[in-house]
Amino acid sequence: MTVNISTVDLFCGAGGLTHGFEQAGLPVKAGYDIDPACQFPYEYNNKAQFILKNVEDVSSGELVQHFQGSKIKVLTGCAPCQPFSTYSRRYKDRSSKWKLLQDFRRLAEESKPDIISIENVIQLQAHSVFDEFLQFLKKNYYYFEFKQVNCMDYGIPQSRKRLVLLASNRGEIRLISPTHNLNNYVTVRETIEDLEPLYAGQVSARDRLHRSSKLSELNLRRIRASKPGGTWRDWPEYLLAKCHIKESGKTYPAVYGRMEWEKPSPTITTQCFGFGNGRFGHPEQDRALSLREAALLQTFPPTYQFVSPDRPVAIDLVGRLIGNAVPVKLGQVIAKSILIHLEEFN
Repeated sequence: MTVNISTVDLFCGAGGLTHGFEQAGLPVKAGYDIDPACQFPYEYNNKAQFILKNVEDVSSGELVQHFQGSKIKVLTGCAPCQPFSTYSRRYKDRSSKWKLLQDFRRLAEESKPDIISIENVIQLQAHSVFDEFLQFLKKNYYYFEFKQVNCMDYGIPQSRKRLVLLASNRGEIRLISPTHNLNNYVTVRETIEDLEPLYAGQVSARDRLHRSSKLSELNLRRIRASKPGGTWRDWPEYLLAKCHIKESGKTYPAVYGRMEWEKPSPTITTQCFGFGNGRFGHPEQDRALSLREAALLQTFPPTYQFVSPDRPVAIDLVGRLIGNAVPVKLGQVIAKSILIHLEEFN
């Protein structure tokens, strides 16, 4: 059946969603993104074409060309989530990125895909642009379901809550049931323990993505004083930062922390390589996560490449690509849900 399906991935990034679709057997024709750094990982690791273009400038005619000859058209994407975050809503961010979901809707309305899927932050459902999208689906007679998903429930070793929407013009569609629970969540230990040990600032000779950021002498003392699952409140007073002493800083314990071996990791962000940016300290080694460890926690395969071999690895750039990605396994879950639905209604 999959030979008659074409998928277009808008806001494709480094290819997490596309890779999950391909692993599940749902072919992807093309991915669109405005970040040129995404082209190498997207095309090197996937069969789809990368198109460097702002979604605002994409026409429905382009999508129709990708869909040409296919019985079933799938449009998927994860619009950049910063405009929908708690921070942006609190400060009434007027970024042009608010318009990106509207552009997604415009392309869906004009190209009339059979299946639509959206993955984004859960805060999106509190905004009017999401209500407008639901009204579009109702007006065009799509069946749809949206739900909050904790990635841990699908075997992703990360506490990451996301909003997933599935829509179909063929009949009722729903996300497959969770595959994991508190008794068998995939842990940090299961995911990264077998990687070779590193010290802060070291790069593996076998895998140049397995590299960690340098730490100052002060931060080395801090991480040595940190325990898995603990906070900076466990430190002796002379190691505290000025912001921790202030009243405003006392309510933010989830920085300068170590992960725990026997639990999933916290949400992997674009700053996951920095010890002071969250609970991104290695459970026992005195360093922050390496780029490869972060990618594994995002369920990228261990061979997934983010930088061309002839280019240096910029840790902040690759960290951004990894943190912005849809976990590959969540892409698999969405694709499997679509395939099950199509089997049912075909």
